Amino acid sequence: MATPLSADRLVAALRAEGLKVVEYRSWRTNNRNSKGAWGPVHGVMIHHTVTSGTDASVRLCYEGHSSLPGPLCHGVIAKDGTVYLVGNGRANHAGLGDDDVLRAVIDEAATLPADNEANTDGNARFYGFECINLGDGKDPWPAAQLEAIEKASAAICRAHGWSERSVIGHLEWQPGKVDPKGFTMSSMRTRIGDRLDGPPDAEEDPVPKTIGLYDADNRKLAPGGWTTLPVERTTLLTGATVYDVLVQLTLTAPAGGTVQGRFFHLRADGSRWAGGIVERATSAGKSFLDFPGKGSIRAAEKLQFEVAYFPAAPDDTAAAVIDTRRARGLYWA
Repeated sequence: MATPLSADRLVAALRAEGLKVVEYRSWRTNNRNSKGAWGPVHGVMIHHTVTSGTDASVRLCYEGHSSLPGPLCHGVIAKDGTVYLVGNGRANHAGLGDDDVLRAVIDEAATLPADNEANTDGNARFYGFECINLGDGKDPWPAAQLEAIEKASAAICRAHGWSERSVIGHLEWQPGKVDPKGFTMSSMRTRIGDRLDGPPDAEEDPVPKTIGLYDADNRKLAPGGWTTLPVERTTLLTGATVYDVLVQLTLTAPAGGTVQGRFFHLRADGSRWAGGIVERATSAGKSFLDFPGKGSIRAAEKLQFEVAYFPAAPDDTAAAVIDTRRARGLYWA
């Protein structure tokens, strides 16, 4: 049980965690307090918007619509990781959910019961973050956005003295809901727990360093399956850094195929976290493909990159050939 954070304390907590925060319009007085309780609060709930576009999504979450007045959450997390604050107080985001789930969140239980009832007002008990995503399982979740979800959740948990078990998805609260779709809440809670084990992010070094790696050794990609791709070396970056990196490939394969690429963080214990998938189509002759990645790794983590090739014809077993590969960009200690 906790008293909700004031507007000033919420902003300070989010920024202390290293987030870019935008205070949208009159968010400090935008709430539904006249319609019901706000607090005591017990946790953080994560949603997806089922929309695209930052401006339209933020405006919708601030104003609401004819059948559901705003605010529809407390903060909107954009694809680039920016957090737009749109509400301060009760918000129309959680709806009625399961009292058994609420008790588990309060107890910070290791597992959540099934959400098979809708008998408890979640709008009074949870902070809500809407994350811009179509929620179709295809719209990617950029690394910067996932990191912002992790940081925003950790910021509130840190301010209240909660663990990562106080963070749930809408799908774990209200029967019939599927959000957030595209990553699992168990994996996100693991990330939040790891973050809570340390202090908030320190100030980044304002002067970035550059990464510039290149090689031209041909490398075959058999259809299907992920292949960790070295660019001079397997590990692109290591140590506690924030990165903005682009991997560029030239590839020879029949036209109409697909190449998927993604960055991933390899932890010291061998576990890993993978970022969003970027998909590119192959063209006749050589294809020139680029794969951007933004995020941060911790001191004991390594940044690596992997690709998968899918030919246009399902029965085509010929390998694609990567002719050249380059990794370049900036990173901050």
